[in-house]
Amino acid sequence: MTSDMLSNIELFIRVAEAASFSEAARRMGISSAAVSKNIARLETKLGTRLFQRSTRSLTLTEAGEAFFQKVAGSLDTIQSAISELGESRELPAGRLRVNLAPSFAYDYILPLLKTFKQRYPNVVPDWHLEIRRVDLIRDGFDVAIGGGIELSPEVVARELAKLHLVAVASPEWLEGKVSPVMPEDLQGQEGIVARSTDTGRLRSWTLRNAAKETFDLDLKATVIMNDPEALCSCARMGLGVALVPLERAWPWLQRGELIRLLPDWYVDLGSISVYYPARKALPAKTRVFIDFLVEHFQGKISDQFSATSELNT
Repeated sequence: MTSDMLSNIELFIRVAEAASFSEAARRMGISSAAVSKNIARLETKLGTRLFQRSTRSLTLTEAGEAFFQKVAGSLDTIQSAISELGESRELPAGRLRVNLAPSFAYDYILPLLKTFKQRYPNVVPDWHLEIRRVDLIRDGFDVAIGGGIELSPEVVARELAKLHLVAVASPEWLEGKVSPVMPEDLQGQEGIVARSTDTGRLRSWTLRNAAKETFDLDLKATVIMNDPEALCSCARMGLGVALVPLERAWPWLQRGELIRLLPDWYVDLGSISVYYPARKALPAKTRVFIDFLVEHFQGKISDQFSATSELNT
């Protein structure tokens, strides 16, 4: 049903209630000519006369009476539904389905949950913590948080932080070794190597620096893992060099349990972003959650992710 059709049905109901074109026009703030014209359009659309017109009276035809009985009560229901939809776009409420990796959730998103709920008590977080890439539309998620997700025409993204990998090792592994100065110094060294969760293949990385120089680094795989947290744990055990997201290594770097190698070099994987369906009118629950995340990641949190931040150089 088009908006014009709905408007004309409402006009029909008001005319039937008033038994007068002019009175209905007065109540709705339009001209009698406009009322007559739109009722005629509705009759043409329906293929039947709705009113018997005379110079002194206006009455419903048999078809008009039957139509009135069916639509009069329904109009209030339709208008109420439209009003509720409008409110859902303005008032943050309802279940919010979010997909994100467990380790990222534990360290950066769950700590924000209490503040978010205090601000938006009618939003019910329904979070799926898993390491997989989802199809937002097909899988029915409102939001996904992650990095390196290919954008389709149905999906848009807002950046939360950079996604940089850095080379790390434990003090134990470095003991008795000459500290690496250039990427060549790590070539072929014992490494904790990542396996792609998408392809199952071992990952190799291209390091870069501020001068835009690059170096393709290949480590000798002594341990293979598919999770950044596991890579960090193995590196802390002294099992070799690992290339890990800076934000994953951050707590261990602060404690001295890991040491960043080659501080001028890093792997640029783009950004960690919040992804959501490309709609002109996002539900309020989705819009406020996205804005909330962007607000809280600005500044010190996002600095923990960037290998070129002053905090990490």
